Amino acid sequence: MSHIVYIPKVFNHDSNSPIPKVSFENNTVKIGSRKSLLAVRQSEIVSKTITKLYPELSTTITKVSTLGDQVQNRPLYSFGGKALWTKELEILLLENVGEFEKIDLIAHSLKDMPTVLPDEFELGCIINREDPRDALVMKANSKYKTLADLPPGSIVGTSSVRRSAQIHRNYPHLIFKSVRGNIHTRLNKLDDPNSVFECIILAAAGLIRCNLGDRITKYLDCDEMYHAVGQGAIGVEIKKNNETMRLLCSVIGCRETTWKCIAERSLLRTLEGGCSVPVGVWTTLNNDILQLKAIVLSVDGSESVEDVLEKKITCDKDAFDLGIELADKLIAKGAKKILDKINFNKIQEIKNAGLTASETATPEPGL
Repeated sequence: MSHIVYIPKVFNHDSNSPIPKVSFENNTVKIGSRKSLLAVRQSEIVSKTITKLYPELSTTITKVSTLGDQVQNRPLYSFGGKALWTKELEILLLENVGEFEKIDLIAHSLKDMPTVLPDEFELGCIINREDPRDALVMKANSKYKTLADLPPGSIVGTSSVRRSAQIHRNYPHLIFKSVRGNIHTRLNKLDDPNSVFECIILAAAGLIRCNLGDRITKYLDCDEMYHAVGQGAIGVEIKKNNETMRLLCSVIGCRETTWKCIAERSLLRTLEGGCSVPVGVWTTLNNDILQLKAIVLSVDGSESVEDVLEKKITCDKDAFDLGIELADKLIAKGAKKILDKINFNKIQEIKNAGLTASETATPEPGL
């Protein structure tokens, strides 16, 4: 794994400079995607972004099943975490494989991308972010509107350790139970008359992108739920040092989203955290002042540290440095000690309390 982080460059659309020209064989950009509805929607967003800025180009989307789709009876944290979503598609960035032609880029939910990629690849850019917050979804026709409304012993569905830790911390009277599957599977489990769930928590962006925003009962702000690093953003992965793709990515990337997510990912990388540790963030950007809030929790929510930093951003590296600086503040307050106590066995112990065979349908990253 590379220890040098490539920071995506973003073209300044507010300048008078012309958009740089790019050249592709047959004027076609080839996008790689998982087959799930949400993954395809994200790839379509990248496609539309490209053709809006480069109307002379067309795009194709190659849909591939990955290991994450095929292993359905084990929680994600137990067999590879984020990396399992990318491996098959990454091979296609390098060469043709069987019936599949080589691709130019992969569209990912950014929160599912490792903060350090294999040496052959890099994060080319980050596309304009959808709402990064978590969303509370109550059972159909529920009389409840907030987590605080729920009576003691109510069961909240989520497969995220970050979310379950914050539920334990903020609402100790509620019970967490794991729920997996694609977005429609989770909603069907919630609405089933025999379901044990009073509500589930999902990424608002996934619901919105799948035209299910009407199911959102309440958006959760940072007083209830810090969101995941990179949540709501689409990361574009490319072959390392591919200058044509770097140039294209510089144009289609979003400056504001990039600054926010660079800071978030830099913080997570400095904490040495991954997708299975309870680290949450909250990022705002006003007049080039980037404010980054973060929380680190124990798996059961009994221990936590949080802090905030802000900085005037003049370049991408400023955002990167802000993440490191806040991580160092959190470490000084005990964040590293909390994370060092966490192990997959403990996570599995807590999750197994609510994970049953019927709840291990196809996983869906980005939710």
